[in-house]
Amino acid sequence: MASYPLEIVAEVVLNGLLTGSVYGLVALGLTLVYGVLHIINFAHGALLTAAMFGVFVLHEAFGIDPYWALPVLVPVFFGFGYLLQRLVIGPAARGDDSNILLVTLGLSIVLENLMLAVFRSDTRSVRIPLANEMLEWGPMLIPAPRAIGFVVACLVALLLFLFLARSSTGRAIRAVAKERTGATLVGIDVAHIYAITFGIGTACLAVAACLLLPSFYVNPRVGNAFVLVAFTIVVLGGMGSVPGALLGGLFIGVVESLSGLYLGESLGQIGIFAIFILVLLVRPTGLFGARA
Repeated sequence: MASYPLEIVAEVVLNGLLTGSVYGLVALGLTLVYGVLHIINFAHGALLTAAMFGVFVLHEAFGIDPYWALPVLVPVFFGFGYLLQRLVIGPAARGDDSNILLVTLGLSIVLENLMLAVFRSDTRSVRIPLANEMLEWGPMLIPAPRAIGFVVACLVALLLFLFLARSSTGRAIRAVAKERTGATLVGIDVAHIYAITFGIGTACLAVAACLLLPSFYVNPRVGNAFVLVAFTIVVLGGMGSVPGALLGGLFIGVVESLSGLYLGESLGQIGIFAIFILVLLVRPTGLFGARA
């Protein structure tokens, strides 16, 4: 295995942290939905792809910078997620969690094929001046889009944590996650809370899409790659844990960067899935998860 100067390793670790913050944001929506609805949302990748195409369309049609697309797409995708859960997933599931898995899988297939029909299989990207800018931090160079992504992802995670801890809706979400029947008995509208939770998870994907597009690309299947990493992060951080999603994302970002450095770019994700298997063997509940 090749040896590298400490400065190069430090820069790779830093870039891994910056990338991992956006991974954590994608995982945040996944773990939140699992924590409350107790199901894995198989449509998560397709929804992320749809959000990324939303950023692309806003830029191409209206010239809106991906970062300025945040206040447009976040409420739109929150509403879309809310209506999707309230009008499609909830009624189709008929109270059976196994049905929800099938419904979200079906939604994933439908959304992916709709995007293939509209955008074809071409790979698209958004070019803005900021995409090529670098920030100097001592001897290290940091891509400006990744630095912005890190700051925004950490801010979103903090705001979400405070929302769940301090607001009345957040307390209702935690009550439903803990005990659905008890929450119903004290007057909480469980169906409404489910829809809000799904909406928040979808809104997190809209934020991630706005942070990704300046330095990444989009095609109708691109979300699947991110969700595979997000599943690993959710398992590592603990199913349903918001802090675990962010910290797990940072850790996985570093593992991926170091694996890419030492094993080659094409083998960078080997480290991620090795961690996934190790966590399942040693601590299946994850770093911050609790046993059922």
